[in-house]
Amino acid sequence: MKVLRTIGIAAAALVVVLLTTLAIPIETWRTGDQRLAPLTFAPAGGAPDLPQRLWIDTDAACGHGRRTDADDCLAIALLARTADIRIVGISTVFGNAPREAVDRTTAELVARLSTDLGQGPPVYSGSPGPLTQDGPTPRPAAHAALIAALEKGQLTVVALGPLTNLAAVLAERPALASRVARLVAVMGRRPGHVFHPAEGVGAGSYFGHGPVFRDFNFAMDIRAAALIVGAHLPLSLIPYDAARGIEITPGDLDRIAASGGAGAWVAERARGWLDYWQEDIGRSGFLPFDLLAAAYVIEPRRFRCASVTASVGRDPTLFIPFWRPTALLVAQDGVRFEEPEAIGAALYCAKVGAGLKPDLLERFFGARHRT
Repeated sequence: MKVLRTIGIAAAALVVVLLTTLAIPIETWRTGDQRLAPLTFAPAGGAPDLPQRLWIDTDAACGHGRRTDADDCLAIALLARTADIRIVGISTVFGNAPREAVDRTTAELVARLSTDLGQGPPVYSGSPGPLTQDGPTPRPAAHAALIAALEKGQLTVVALGPLTNLAAVLAERPALASRVARLVAVMGRRPGHVFHPAEGVGAGSYFGHGPVFRDFNFAMDIRAAALIVGAHLPLSLIPYDAARGIEITPGDLDRIAASGGAGAWVAERARGWLDYWQEDIGRSGFLPFDLLAAAYVIEPRRFRCASVTASVGRDPTLFIPFWRPTALLVAQDGVRFEEPEAIGAALYCAKVGAGLKPDLLERFFGARHRT
């Protein structure tokens, strides 16, 4: 018992020391930038053409809880209002909430969009948990629907959550990888980058600076992400970096709410997420990660992307005692990764053109989607 008590005291002391370091006012810690290697980005306007046939894979759960992001719902609503995109299907996946909650949220959002626009895309229930060797039993309806959509022709797939559905489909039918014209995924980071949303300007409740985020979509199903990276699909990563200069504020939600219908529904369900960012992180608004993926699909030439090598493996630049998590890392110039589980090529689209946010907000009042 004495040994256990000593170990407990030592562990508690270590936790106190680690937490205390979070209060040290070091600017690179506060912004999350830790010895980041520079990347060379192509000029704006050089993005690839994307097929108009679009499949959305989502873990939308806006309104499920105060710490559940509203980005998926904003992204789906924006894409549905874009006239030159044809959404052929939406698949749900666990992530922001259990799949059943995602199913309900997505179905309600699409029903409201259907009322607004006259017709909405079909929604298919997808994977309830991470990829396993045998796959889920019974096979989710979304897998069969995505296979059928790929068999009909080239698709742009925008993944707003874990990559479980697409990975399961390609594990079953690897030849269909050639039908994925481009996968747009919300994940990836440079070695050494810590996702720290206070960014040196917040004054949140965690030692005065707010919490640290995971690369959530990747972390929820690492095996699926490794399979996708190893499949060498045309891949565009829309990372945390891309959203760092854009905040959705209370005034922005008011404008979206003024669009009525689905926009008002999404804005109302985003209020708890906004409160979390204001009270716990200490910012005036939230960074709309998934909304930037939708923006890339609509206007890829507004983004500057770096051609990178992507690797699923350990980050050698971050040292946190007893914890070296697997990450989806990107780098250039022949950087060698440490024992990668998978390696491939990608576009890392982290630079966003000026004036993008007002243009996105305006789209909630503009064109309507055709199906």
